[in-house]
Order: sequence, then structure tokens, then C-alpha cells
Amino acid sequence: MIEPELASRFVGIALANIAQEFPNKLDHVLNSAIDVRGPHDLHPIFFGSYDWHSSVHMHWLLVRSLRLAPYSEQAQHIAARFDHSLAPAHVAVEIAYLHQPSRATFERTYGWAWLLKLQTELILLARTMPHAVRWRDAMQPLADVIVDRYLQFLPLAGYPIRAGTHANSAFGLLFALEYAHVHQHPALRKLITERAHLWFGNDPRYPAHYEPGGDDFLSGGLVEAALMLQLLDGCDFADWWEVFCPPEQELHHWLTPVVVTDRADAKLSHLDGLNLSRAWCWKMLLRELPASLHGPVTTSIDAHLVASLPHASGGDYVGTHWLATFAMLVLTEEDRALNETAG
Repeated sequence: MIEPELASRFVGIALANIAQEFPNKLDHVLNSAIDVRGPHDLHPIFFGSYDWHSSVHMHWLLVRSLRLAPYSEQAQHIAARFDHSLAPAHVAVEIAYLHQPSRATFERTYGWAWLLKLQTELILLARTMPHAVRWRDAMQPLADVIVDRYLQFLPLAGYPIRAGTHANSAFGLLFALEYAHVHQHPALRKLITERAHLWFGNDPRYPAHYEPGGDDFLSGGLVEAALMLQLLDGCDFADWWEVFCPPEQELHHWLTPVVVTDRADAKLSHLDGLNLSRAWCWKMLLRELPASLHGPVTTSIDAHLVASLPHASGGDYVGTHWLATFAMLVLTEEDRALNETAG
């Protein structure tokens, strides 16, 4: 459970970030001189927070905060912002951008996954907040485009990407699987299940000593385990984990927080995200792990949060434009599971 004061701080950061156009790192193919335009013109919804996917991150954080604290002092500010930005006309521009030539790979699959994560949260919010129905319905056509891209791309993807950065395949499937469950999309779920089993179903003795990479913000191994946890029941996951789990002498690579040497460096600051995403993955996995790991993993979650949680809400913009979302993931994991089960 996230403390109200910290949640409020994260909401303040998110509201400021999604309205901040510059600095901005565009992922933008120029098809002609007409495409030389600023972020707000190109992306009337997701122009802030340094880049497109981080803006989607921060919108998700705001929606989750509304689900967890719908009557907070900031809820009205979030609603006003969404009433303006999550409008059908703005969604149409975002969709038109995706349909331009040379943009089939735009944000594949990290930004795709976060967009579906955002829509999942809007669907869940609309179940308890009637005002959110308009946001959910406005965003659904964009989510539909992203689903179509998954359905077209995954059959062609013969090999997974295991890097601990944006293109990680397991992460790209994890949020899409959640969407397929909440939105009740059996075709998407079936395809994700097939790819996950093909890519990860028989992985033996994951080489944890290869992690982390120098600018990782995901643990390729732990995200893979989190994905398989969603696809396998308790006994099957236990069998899978027994084969997959790194040798005992290598587990410390996942249990020990990484050191961040320069938080003003846009790449090195990724390592704070790695600490937070590891804690999130461990928290998801904890109850299904062998009893012998419960103590070390619980200690590890706390240590990773101590190492990087303070930097999610303070410091250089290269970190604060996105880290709060990973902090929100780990700090509200129990709330997510409870609410989705209830829904």
C-alpha cells in the first residue's frame, strides 16, 4: 500500500510532466519536410514527460491514483486534465500518426505495452467511476490499433529480445496479457500464450550473472518469470521455476541492489528503474516461490526500495520523468491484484 503523502507527490510529478513539452526525445521518422513539427503537434496527448512512452507511463500513474484514491484533493485536477487531453479528436491524431509510412515499429513493444496498461487501468476505473467512461471510450480506438499491431507482429517474431531495456519481449507481453484478460480478448491472449511458451517455456538455469547490463531498467530474467507466473497455475509454475531458477550462487545478482553512479546521466539513471522493477517482480513472484526464498526475497525487496525509491520523486529530470511509475507499480502491487480479482 502506498502512503497517501507519497502518492500525492507522485501525482504532482505526473501532472507536471505530462504538460511539459521540452526537453523531448522524439522517436520520429521524417517522411517529408511536413513532418518537421514539435511534440505537441505530433502527439496531442502524449507529448510530455520527455518521450512518448514516458508520457503514457505518467497517464497510467494518474489513472491508478484515481482508482486507489478517487476522492483525493488532486482527483479533480486529474479529471480536468483528462477531460481536455483524452478527447476523441486528440486520439484520432495519435492514431493517424501510427498509420503514416515507416511507423510500424514505433514504440514496439514497450510503448505498446504501456498503452494497453493505461487502457486496462481506464477500463477498471470506469467500473467504479462513471465519469471515466468517456476517457475509456475515447482511448479504445487507439488501444485497438495497438492490439492489431500485436496480432500482426507476434506471429512474425521468431526470437525473443532478452535485453533489460525497452525492447524486452517478456515485458512487452506482460502488460498486453493483462489487457487481454481485462478486456476479454481471447485471440490476443492465445497468441501471447503461444509466444511466451515458445520463447520462455523451456529456459533452464537462467544465467543471472549476466545481469545487469550497464543501462538496464528491467531484469530480463525476473520479468520473464513474472510473465510465466501469469500463464501457469501454482504447480506448473513451481515446476517451471525449479528448472529456470539460477544456481544458488548466482541468485545474489538479483537479490542485491545495483549502484547508480550518476543520476544525471539519462542512461545510467536507468539503474534506479532496475532496482524498482526488480522489487516489483519479486513482489509478484514472492508467494509462489519456494519457502526457502521468502526471507531473502522479502529482504531484497526492502533493500531495492531503500536504494532507489527516494529518487523517483526527486533529482534530475532524466529520472523523475518516469521513475515514479515503476515506484507506483511496486508500491501498489497488492492493490492491483485485489482490485482486478474483484472486478
